[in-house]
Amino acid sequence: MTAREVAGLCIAAAVMVGAAIEGSSVVTRKPEAGRVTVIYWEKWTGDEATEMRKVVNAFNTSQDKIFVQYLSISGVDTKTMLATAGGNPPDVAGIWLDQLCEFSDAKALTDLSQMARESGLGPDYYIKGYWDPLNYRGGLWALPSTPASIALHVRSDLVPADVATPETFPKTIEGLDKLAEKISKRNSNGDLVMAGFLPSDPGWWNWAWGMYFGGKLFDADKLTIDSPENVRAFHWVQSYAKRFGAKEVQSFQSGFANFASPQDPFMLGKVATEENGVWKGSYIHVFKPNIKWFAVPFPYPEDRKDLEGHSNLSQDILTIPRGAKHVKEAFEFIRFVQRQDVMEGLCEGHGKNSPLQHVSEEFFNSFITSNRNKYIRLFDELARSPKAFSTPQIGVLPQLENEMSVAFQEVSTEEKTPEEALHDAQERMTALWDTYKDQVLNQ
Repeated sequence: MTAREVAGLCIAAAVMVGAAIEGSSVVTRKPEAGRVTVIYWEKWTGDEATEMRKVVNAFNTSQDKIFVQYLSISGVDTKTMLATAGGNPPDVAGIWLDQLCEFSDAKALTDLSQMARESGLGPDYYIKGYWDPLNYRGGLWALPSTPASIALHVRSDLVPADVATPETFPKTIEGLDKLAEKISKRNSNGDLVMAGFLPSDPGWWNWAWGMYFGGKLFDADKLTIDSPENVRAFHWVQSYAKRFGAKEVQSFQSGFANFASPQDPFMLGKVATEENGVWKGSYIHVFKPNIKWFAVPFPYPEDRKDLEGHSNLSQDILTIPRGAKHVKEAFEFIRFVQRQDVMEGLCEGHGKNSPLQHVSEEFFNSFITSNRNKYIRLFDELARSPKAFSTPQIGVLPQLENEMSVAFQEVSTEEKTPEEALHDAQERMTALWDTYKDQVLNQ
């Protein structure tokens, strides 16, 4: 018996044991007279769930053959994998791009290539930076629900007037560093009370800093964690610990509240600039609509002007788990979500840019006139940039992201030098990747 088969049996056993706790009724198909019931699991709650329910309701009323049953599921990734191994998956699962390769390698997904082709959904329909990551090892494993691009958000009221516009703000990382040094503030006790910039805020993309310096984590089937570009990036990360003091930064950030609240550090003015996603504008609009801010592409190293206009891209994605009972009907719903009018409505509801090549003027104007995000066009432009990047296509991505966060923490606390932290991460991940290739990919 292979390691993969053993792992599969273990997962299946976990599903049977977990059924007593989770309840197999999670995948329960309420009968709809004359309709096929499609079960759709999604991670969203709150307003995001409400917006997707609008799409589901629109689909259900648009025809009388299929009825989509929408369920918000916590831990949707783990539960989808377990349900798939147990032979009782949902028909549609909304997961994150970060999990696509892992799910595909585990043979937990249905290849959508032929159905997408027959529906006219292909590379010409989507922005390249969003389409390409959905294709992996010869298959198309998902289509977008809502995507995002990432940029630097700036409080124009907290920076000097001469850099308080997108046109005049520093274009280079060195310029950002000098500005952060100049405007950061301490109280009479020497405690940091306002930071011009912190690489650790919000701390969601610790794996990505090397890309802003021209690096990669994975190249031609080889891990390149400790490449010179990545080491340079982590020296830059550590420079902020040296500038403000590692313990001082930790103490300062310990008081930060949830980003989806009025106590968000950017909205409170505790940080003057913050790397964040397109959705930030909607949260500002809801919680602190009167603050003055703008967005710009994250700066580039002054000796790497070729990196100007780069951006980190992310996606929420729709998949059909392997073993789904109603594949054809599930894809009909996913195809409905891809319609331009439907996709624009969903993305607008989530405060995000569209993944589609063609975007209506009404979509952009709605963001701008409502003051939800006057810089929505910038996020669209960043997504279309040939310098935009996404997470590496590797099945051990969750472990890789975790290792990069460990290295980031080690560097930020000055526990290790960047060379030491990344070298150690490289060694651990190389051993894991070699095992994964042998036992999962059979290479």
